[in-house]
Amino acid sequence: MARTNLTEEDEGKRVVNNRGDEVGVISGFRGGAAYVDPDPGITDKIMSTLGWENVDDDDYKLDSSQVASIDDDEVRLKSDL
Repeated sequence: MARTNLTEEDEGKRVVNNRGDEVGVISGFRGGAAYVDPDPGITDKIMSTLGWENVDDDDYKLDSSQVASIDDDEVRLKSDL
């Protein structure tokens, strides 16, 4: 069974919808919740990959109930966002 609980280790991973289209990247965690940057620049991607949290006001909270699966490279959503 695939993992669906988000952890800080998921920071920097691509977030894709159920069709596999990239919708953003996990930019960091705030208050124990994961946030997705829907339009990350190269600086944002590097910061997230290095584990340097970069949650902005433009980022969206991602609840584990919206996650279908998590693997080494990406977080796949249940819905077609």
